[in-house]
Parts: sequence; structure tokens; C-alpha cells
Amino acid sequence: QVQLVESGGGLVQAGGSLRLSCEASGSVFRILDMGWYRQAPGLQRELVATITTGGSTNYADSVKGRFTISNDNAKNTVYLQMNSLKREDTAVYYCNAHWRFGNYWGQGTQVTVSS
Repeated sequence: QVQLVESGGGLVQAGGSLRLSCEASGSVFRILDMGWYRQAPGLQRELVATITTGGSTNYADSVKGRFTISNDNAKNTVYLQMNSLKREDTAVYYCNAHWRFGNYWGQGTQVTVSS
């Protein structure tokens, strides 16, 4: 089992920045890559960004150039630096850890961007 604990969400004005953190514990050796997904009210959960243990990254087009995902393998932690936030970035952000046979999810952290 892998446990994921997110932190760093909150309320921010449009144009502002937030940094999300997700610390993994348990059987972390299983993890192939980690990432962030988000779900806004009434919408499906969508990919935001992913990063492999080797550092390769992937971003949704809607956040390219504004968000940066990074990891600290020594701390089993992945980060999401979010800059130039827009109202449409408002959502619950979920940390994800992908392994060979499936996914683990965090409990989610709310990000609210006000105008």
C-alpha cells in the first residue's frame, strides 16, 4: 500500500501562486510515476501534470507554461508550483501515484482562485 498526503491548497487571487505538496509513504518502491489531477464541480477528473521517478514530465495544455511539477525522491515528495492562476484553475487537486497494477490517490486539496 501507498499513502499520499497532500498539502498547500487554499484561496488565492487570480494571477497569484500556490505550491502543492504530496508526500508518499508505505510501499513507495512500487511507484512508477506520480502526478496531479484536478476535478472541478460537475466535471470529470482531469490530468494536470505527471512526473516519472527519472524526472520526465507531462502537462495538460491548459497549464503549460504556468505550472511546474517536480519531485524530491529522497523525501518521496512531489510538488506542483502553480503560477499565474486563473479562475478556471479552481478545483480539488488530487495527488496520484501510479504503479504497475493501478493507482493510489490522495484525499484531495481545494484550490480556489478568486477574481
